[in-house]
Amino acid sequence: MIQSARQTFNSAFSPETYQAFIDKIHADLPGQLDFRVAETPVFVPKILTNKLLTACDDIIDTLTRDDFKTLTEAAIPAGQRVPNEDEHTQFLAVDFAVCHDDTGELTPQLIELQGFPSLYGFQPYLASQFRANYPIPADLSHLFSVSTNEAYLDNLRQLLLGDCNPEEVILLEIYPDKQKTRIDFVLTEKATGVRAVCLTKISKEGRQLFYERDGRRVQIKRIYNRLIFDELQHITDLQTDFQLTDDVDVEWVGHPNWFFRISKYTLPLLNSPYVPVSHFLSDLSEYPSDLENYVLKPLFSFAGSGVKINITQADIDEIPAGQRSGYLLQRKVKYEPVIQSPDGLVKCEIRMLFIWPKADSRPTLITNLGRLSRGEMIGVNFNKNKDWVGGTVCFFEK
Repeated sequence: MIQSARQTFNSAFSPETYQAFIDKIHADLPGQLDFRVAETPVFVPKILTNKLLTACDDIIDTLTRDDFKTLTEAAIPAGQRVPNEDEHTQFLAVDFAVCHDDTGELTPQLIELQGFPSLYGFQPYLASQFRANYPIPADLSHLFSVSTNEAYLDNLRQLLLGDCNPEEVILLEIYPDKQKTRIDFVLTEKATGVRAVCLTKISKEGRQLFYERDGRRVQIKRIYNRLIFDELQHITDLQTDFQLTDDVDVEWVGHPNWFFRISKYTLPLLNSPYVPVSHFLSDLSEYPSDLENYVLKPLFSFAGSGVKINITQADIDEIPAGQRSGYLLQRKVKYEPVIQSPDGLVKCEIRMLFIWPKADSRPTLITNLGRLSRGEMIGVNFNKNKDWVGGTVCFFEK
């Protein structure tokens, strides 16, 4: 989107340079990269950077309201409330589609947000790989609030560890060595000492939790949570000593309840020119006549599952009245293809990544994640067998 940076990058790009770029990742982290990394970063011009920052401020104004917890009590599904919730999330990810406004100017439109960690370990590494392999302007940065990857990782380390030793903190997942995001777990451990531990490997004695580390039994004092309830529900005959809903003597770094509170459930509460109109389906006595301009989303789903982007009245009618509180009707966003590839334009989504230490009144923007798409939606299923798509990082003009 910054024309000069794009032209310079594309001139240096070739399938061979991209393959060398990917080969270097595999060499650094053998067997860990299990999702598609796009051929290019995104170069974000100042006009769009400023709008993204304003949009994030608008959203955070709602998240920091005194009554936010009251407004989102119903967001936590029955049977999935975890004890000992803190006052606010410690991670915030806000996803924007890159669009054009009525004047043709670049503008962000909110797609989703989550009070849950993303690829905080992988993104600084990915940015450094792009810089090592391609000409990236020195005055553009993938970081906010800090100026170097070292300072960024120091912030992440402080957030995860608190006053604990690294071995007393775990990254919690289910079968972490099989997760597509496992490269992030490995990089997180390299940077912080926090190791990924499977839920099935945790033992419980009273209110205390333990795991085996290098042949020793270690008490868990803090949990960096990367586990999503939705995944557990799809695993049959799962036997664990520790259930997420147990009242245990640990401090959560990213409490599980915030995954639900800051989610699609939050969208109808937001008011900003950068947030498309959203309604709980159950709140509507009649539905918009132009349903083709809306998206139907189940509130309690993950990674885009169950989303309908071309809806009709029949789609709504088949949802029982008693279940409509679990659905969201959101005005459709038109992604604008703005990334110039060698053979056409590509759509882009930008995820702004925040950390929120417990003592802070507001979250701090620290880095980002980008996703490129040629399909109808951003997800993997819509971009199979395509190039210049997948995960990436953005370099911002400020």
